[in-house]
Amino acid sequence: MRTFLIWMLLIAVVGTAVAREESVEGLKVKVKNAPPQDRPGLCVQIAEHQLRNADTLYRDGDIENARAAVEDIIVYSQQATDAATATKKHLKNVEIAVRKIAEKLRDVKRTLSIEDQPTVQHAVDRLEEMRTTLLKQMFSKEKK
Repeated sequence: MRTFLIWMLLIAVVGTAVAREESVEGLKVKVKNAPPQDRPGLCVQIAEHQLRNADTLYRDGDIENARAAVEDIIVYSQQATDAATATKKHLKNVEIAVRKIAEKLRDVKRTLSIEDQPTVQHAVDRLEEMRTTLLKQMFSKEKK
């Protein structure tokens, strides 16, 4: 009975990981076809998924795939920022999400070896630049 439960748990964990990967790929396809006002939310979802993936991959020692996930975080956070700035919608939500992602990446960076930290620090710096852009957009006085 115990062996059966262990196997069921293992299958559930693997199935969840596969479903998560499919959902990231599915979201990437959706972003390409989404209207501009829906892109910020989709891009933020992808960045958050990749953040979880990067954290797991770094903990498992898969540095190359973790770096690829961190690059996806930068790319999709930038796309979310660009889409929110262009449509002038969801600026606050994207800024909050980017801030939380940057905070989590800082936490991840603290657990890494010295050699792996610069990649994550670069991502944090880029995310902070995006936040600054969003905040400037949110609090700018537009001339009518």
